[in-house]
Amino acid sequence: MSAPAAENIVVTKQGSVRGTIVDGLSVTLGIPYAAPPFGAGRFRAPMPAAPWEGTRDCTRFGPVAPQSAELPGAPVWRPDQEDVLSLNVWSAAEGSGPRPVLFWIHGGAYTFGSSAQPDYDGTALARAGLTVVTCNYRLGFEGFGHVPGFPDNRGLLDQIAALEWVRDNISAFGGDPDNVTVAGQSAGGGSIACLMSSPRAEGLFRRAVVHSVPDATFPAGLAGALTREVADEAGVAPTAQGLLSASPQALVEASDRVVARYADDPSSGFLHYDTVLYGPVLDGETLTRDPLDALADGAGRAIDLLVCHTTEEYRLMHEVGSMPSVTTEDGLARFAADYGLPEDLLAEYRALMPGAPVLDIFLALAGDAVFAAHTVRLAEAHARAGGRTHLSRFDRRRTRPDGSPVHAWHAADVPFVLGTLDATGVDFLTGGPADADDRALSQRMIRALVAFASTGEPGWAPLTDASAPTAPVQVWAVPEDRTEGALAAHALFHDVRSSPPAPR
Repeated sequence: MSAPAAENIVVTKQGSVRGTIVDGLSVTLGIPYAAPPFGAGRFRAPMPAAPWEGTRDCTRFGPVAPQSAELPGAPVWRPDQEDVLSLNVWSAAEGSGPRPVLFWIHGGAYTFGSSAQPDYDGTALARAGLTVVTCNYRLGFEGFGHVPGFPDNRGLLDQIAALEWVRDNISAFGGDPDNVTVAGQSAGGGSIACLMSSPRAEGLFRRAVVHSVPDATFPAGLAGALTREVADEAGVAPTAQGLLSASPQALVEASDRVVARYADDPSSGFLHYDTVLYGPVLDGETLTRDPLDALADGAGRAIDLLVCHTTEEYRLMHEVGSMPSVTTEDGLARFAADYGLPEDLLAEYRALMPGAPVLDIFLALAGDAVFAAHTVRLAEAHARAGGRTHLSRFDRRRTRPDGSPVHAWHAADVPFVLGTLDATGVDFLTGGPADADDRALSQRMIRALVAFASTGEPGWAPLTDASAPTAPVQVWAVPEDRTEGALAAHALFHDVRSSPPAPR
């Protein structure tokens, strides 16, 4: 049985905050790192949080950013809650310090999610020796929609503001501001790739851990075209004045309707398969180049990088119905054309998967094109430019009692590396309750993450220019891990955003 929570007060530069101490851990939730991004601050870069008098209660997670998602165990967005730019800290209540800092950025297609999701709890990593920080940031149109006359990439700017808060305040929580590792999965990993290549984030972190990085940056022209579609759906002009007149809820609902149109229209190009309207914009300021190109030219060379992808990324999207099922040869050919895949690639995958149904080939292609191949190429680009890079792959598989397979799909690795296997809703990601092999795998992944955040050495050899693309890859599996070579070079990388569909 856990001991009763005790009060814990920490003094930050904005004022004192009251958290709790539970079983030797200090837990402080919902600390504002920037002012509410609404009213006069809407669509603007984050402004500093106003200082407060007295002691602020920080025993609950802060409100989540505007979104329509309702996720297991997590709070939902309500229009009357505006103080959405907050962060949370887990650290040892006593003991020697300072401790390495792990700053986790949640995923969710740049459109949904929050730091309050149970699978992002920082308890296990804090017990393993880290000071853990998680944060909320603006999502969807509020965070990444193009608004004429206002900065793009407001969600990235929020993350930078949160990292600046860490630099200025984390020592009060026992963390080391000079040893910060940023980590994240999916949109969180994509955000980190952008931060590594952005001069605005320079010097704010020393290491980076990215899981399943999507190939998803938006040229300014495409971002503007999507704004016009969303504005039209919301019944406002695609101008600053028009968009400011639409409530955050109206833009969330309009965005959902535009997504539904793309999902229902097989002739709408790549957005039919990957209905994500928002993401980092190549705005020439915060993000001057695609992160892959920037890393290849040496951006972020001084940052140690640890990457991971799962072996069956798109199985999750199929399971939750967030993408269409491609089950015919004609549909597979259309998908390949819409994504600009090389003509011989389908034949290569058929050879690799003899006798597999079309759906399985499609899911393998889509998962590799959007996540796996892009993640590996980021690692290779970083290594070839002189960065220190380690590769890993998540391939944990099980069979349920009814004989059905448990897939190593998108996000299945998160509760293992964060030590949250028993959190609410995680059994869906992991295919059922954790067994002894799963718990042992989680402990191995936690040890590697803590070692990397502490020293830059996760426990296996780094990728070098000479070893690509046959670099040593740590494969996380049950009952035992293994080592393999890097992803086969299918030349999957392509700029799917270079020829945006015509706005409708």
